[in-house]
Amino acid sequence: MMRVIIPINLKRSLQIRLWRRRRREAQVAMENRKDGYIVEMENISKQFPGVKALDNVSFHLRSGEVMALLGENGAGKSTLMKILSGVYPKDSGTIRVFGETVEALTPKKAQELGIAIIHQELNLCPHLSVAENIFLGREKIGALRRLSQREMNREAAKILDNLRIDLSPTTMVGNLQVSKQQMVEIAKALSTDARVLIMDEPTSALTAKEIEELFRIIRQLRDEGRGIVYISHRLEELQHIVDRVTILRDGQFVAEMPFKDVTLNEIISHMVGREIKEKFPRVTCPVGKKIFEVKHLNAGRMVRDVSLELREGEIVGIAGLMGAGRTETTRAIFGIDRKDSGEIILDGKPISINKPIDAIRSGIVLVPEDRKRDGLCTKLSIRDNIALPNLDIVSGPLTTVNMRKVNRMSGEAVKNLQIKLPNTLVDAGSLSGGNQQKVVVGKWLARNSRVVIFDEPTRGIDVAAKVEIYHLMNRLKQNGIGVLFVSSEMPEILGISDRIIVMCDGRITGEMDVKEATQEHILELATQFEKKIQTA
Repeated sequence: MMRVIIPINLKRSLQIRLWRRRRREAQVAMENRKDGYIVEMENISKQFPGVKALDNVSFHLRSGEVMALLGENGAGKSTLMKILSGVYPKDSGTIRVFGETVEALTPKKAQELGIAIIHQELNLCPHLSVAENIFLGREKIGALRRLSQREMNREAAKILDNLRIDLSPTTMVGNLQVSKQQMVEIAKALSTDARVLIMDEPTSALTAKEIEELFRIIRQLRDEGRGIVYISHRLEELQHIVDRVTILRDGQFVAEMPFKDVTLNEIISHMVGREIKEKFPRVTCPVGKKIFEVKHLNAGRMVRDVSLELREGEIVGIAGLMGAGRTETTRAIFGIDRKDSGEIILDGKPISINKPIDAIRSGIVLVPEDRKRDGLCTKLSIRDNIALPNLDIVSGPLTTVNMRKVNRMSGEAVKNLQIKLPNTLVDAGSLSGGNQQKVVVGKWLARNSRVVIFDEPTRGIDVAAKVEIYHLMNRLKQNGIGVLFVSSEMPEILGISDRIIVMCDGRITGEMDVKEATQEHILELATQFEKKIQTA
């Protein structure tokens, strides 16, 4: 009898196809069940040193639905999803995926089960192409066991085309906008045949137009029968895509319900355990003398002839679309980016700012847009992060650090800003997004600064933490400190600012008192450059 020898590559390929077919059959059978649950997490608990992150939490996801997972920063949302995706092991509880009880979940096992997670901080290699990122770790191998770039490009093109994403598979990811990188992450997840897709704050860095494109893709995936877990602090988005909501608070399960049966105020009340009567608390102060002024500032292409001023007792918001030059303006003022020309005046005196230390010593500080990359040393403790820019204050006569002063400074920051943490010695990277933002603010408040610049201060933090940041900005205003802040959220700009500056294409296109401002007027000023192009 003749013996047939099957090449190893072909044998492996046949095994993978057979395994995928069986898994798909099991998924279809599970999706046709009466309750339709494809993920069941029962009584999940997880403990970290000094913190109980999850306490008997349950979570359920059906096929063909978008489930919003909601809660304050530190409520346990990301921890629960990291357990489902195999990043963290659970301490106790039961997990069933497509009806199968799963123990010892790992990232690889989760991927094999059809679970994919898209983190808030995108996990892509900027020096690789779109196709190479999609198949990273699962590269297509051709003849002579060589990398098949052509096959990867072809498969990537199919996935992108199915999602109606206008991207070339050969484009370098580092050259793409954040919104397009987000689409690459989705395509990467679908290339593994994911049936459960977890999205953590997917719209935090997207414009309104880009968000609508993302929502179109989410609806398409839902209609294909995939289950989607959607984590977001932008509650106004939920009405466009969400079917049900699960709410956590302080590591415990609070509620699970259809979205149509609950109001946003009820959701907020469940999240924080109390009613938040005022989302944008406004404090009225008498406007005092001019304390800060920028005249004809130019820095590269994105800051062109910018002039603005701040007075005591007011908060000035900078509005505009993404790419308008708002962040670049704050960076130039603070000395991160080189200025080509312009003048900066503080308390009536011109000051020279060539680098951040010049700004800090003058009393001008910046809370940056990307807190993890630019605002914190995530491997250092909260105490060290708060002390680091204040060494001149906490050092003794022999330039040795006075630990008593350091402990007092960090303790006061934690108390005043209500930072939730077991102690000041835990790493800053272990805190939730809202608490990390408070640490960034806390290190500057110790300096009694004259001007505080906030760049997207509430990005990625929950509604209760946002209100705390607004109260903080109001306290600064009441103390005569100049507050300048950049925000992409129109309700925030209108709700907190006393005066609004609008930017477009690196220039200031308008300025108004908040009493005269409307969303339509701001958008009109923010798109002036686009209108000029269309007219031309």
